[in-house]
This record gives sequence, C-alpha cells and structure tokens, in this order.
Amino acid sequence: MADRTSQVLHASDGRALSVAQWGDPYGTPVLQLHGTPGSRLDRHPDEALVRAAGVRLVTFDRPGYGGSDRHRGRRVVECVPDVEVIADALGIARFAVTGRSGGGPHALAVAAGLAARATRVACTGGIAPYDALGDAWFAGMDPEMVEEFRLALEGEEPLAELLRRRDHRQREAVLADPPRLRGDVARAASDRPVESGDDDAEILRHSTFEQTRNGVWGWVDDDLACTLPWGFDPSSIAVPARIEYGIADVLVPPSHGEWLARRVTGAEVKVHGAGHPGDADADHVERLAWLTGP
Repeated sequence: MADRTSQVLHASDGRALSVAQWGDPYGTPVLQLHGTPGSRLDRHPDEALVRAAGVRLVTFDRPGYGGSDRHRGRRVVECVPDVEVIADALGIARFAVTGRSGGGPHALAVAAGLAARATRVACTGGIAPYDALGDAWFAGMDPEMVEEFRLALEGEEPLAELLRRRDHRQREAVLADPPRLRGDVARAASDRPVESGDDDAEILRHSTFEQTRNGVWGWVDDDLACTLPWGFDPSSIAVPARIEYGIADVLVPPSHGEWLARRVTGAEVKVHGAGHPGDADADHVERLAWLTGP
C-alpha cells in the first residue's frame, strides 16, 4: 500500500492534520503515534512485516509536526478528538492504538477517551506525568534530556531556542551518519545497534526533515504537554493494555514505565533488558500480533 502522505484532514477547529497509511489496506486498523520528536513517516522499515501481520497502519503528525497545524497550549488528552476525526474520516469504527516514547501518553489518552472504539493499547518506552513523580521524574535521565525538560518547566521560548539548535544538529547528523535513535544525547550502549539498514536510515532521514519543516513547535508543545497535567487518569483505561519499558533506558528512565505499569490497572508489563526500546523485527511482529489479537 502506498504512503498517502498527501492526505490532509481537518480537526474540529479547522486545523490541518496530515495522515499516512501503510501495510494492508483491508487489514486490522492500528493507529500508531510517533515519538518526540517525530512524524507520520516514522514506522518499521520493512512494510512487508506490517502487511504480513494483516495490519492497516495509520500514522499522523501531531499538531505542530510535519504537515499538521500547531495547537498551541495543547495537553496530552487533546489528541483524542483529533484521533476521532481521523478514524471517522477513514471509515474506521474500531482500532488498536500504540505509541512509543512521547507518543506513549497520547496512545494511553486515546484508549481512555475512546474506550468504545479502542480495542487494545500498547505504550512502549512511554514517559510518565511530571506532576505524578515531581523531581524524581528526572532521576536516571540523561543530562541533555534533563536540560530540555527543565526548560520546558520555565516556558515556551527558552525551550524553543534550545530545540532549534538540537534540530539543526540532528539534521546534520542524519545527513552524515544516520543513527537509529534521534539526537546525539548519551545513551546506554545497548541503544546503539551494530548496524542500521539502508531503509531504516532513509526513513529516519526523511522523518527528521519532515518533523520540523514548519519549525520546532510540535516538539516544543510535546515537551510542554509532558510537564503539564495530562487531563486524564491512566487508571481509567478499561481496554487490554501493555506497558513496555527498558531497564537501561536513560531517555525515559525505567521509573516512568514502573509508574505507568502500576497505574494502568491490569496492564500486561514487558520489561526489556536494553535501553530505550528499539523496534527489532521480532519485537515489532510480536507487538502487532498482540495489538490485533482477540
């Protein structure tokens, strides 16, 4: 199935929402929410795996990223009506939802807010709400990430200036030697793969340029939303849920995954021995099988 990246829908307030679809057009719908930063172009590099799993994968740019208009001051919960608009426009009655890293809280919000339509939810390497952990939220976090979120607590402009510099650095990095994970902050050695395939590098390159083609505002607003009250309680999630996290993660420390695992009642918990969870073929296939299960 070709990428329909040119498909632009509109939120209830008229904002543009840029949407893409991948995999089997007649498969089980799975909505995938990208990380922070990220874009609708983020996905596993082998689309054949998605097709073989019988999955119709839907991705979209959160407000301020790629081709989606900014929604200044948005909270995590405010992704829910955007997702509802997308599902309605695509004729999707029910769907599974998954999110990685900064997309994790947004996936949980969709599962909580659209309980009649969400079938399952997976949160991989997801960040916890700042107001739940307080200063312990930073424990075990890489210093560059600490700097980023400390600025988010100060306000929009100091954070935007920092992220402009980081965006420039990331763009240079993916042109020179695309890493599997964005940015050049220090990571656990297990976060760095032995090698990165050409398809994966190409996706990363395209997404890195796409995510900030209209500035760093999606990234800014994601960071701000993570430090503000989310607007929903993860304990209200009633659909089958899975929380995955890495015990050596320095981008989103394991204490975040532990908090989410305690908070999401009845969640299946999967702990990786590595750092910020990657997307190895076996993990990807297994996650899709779980998301589309009975």
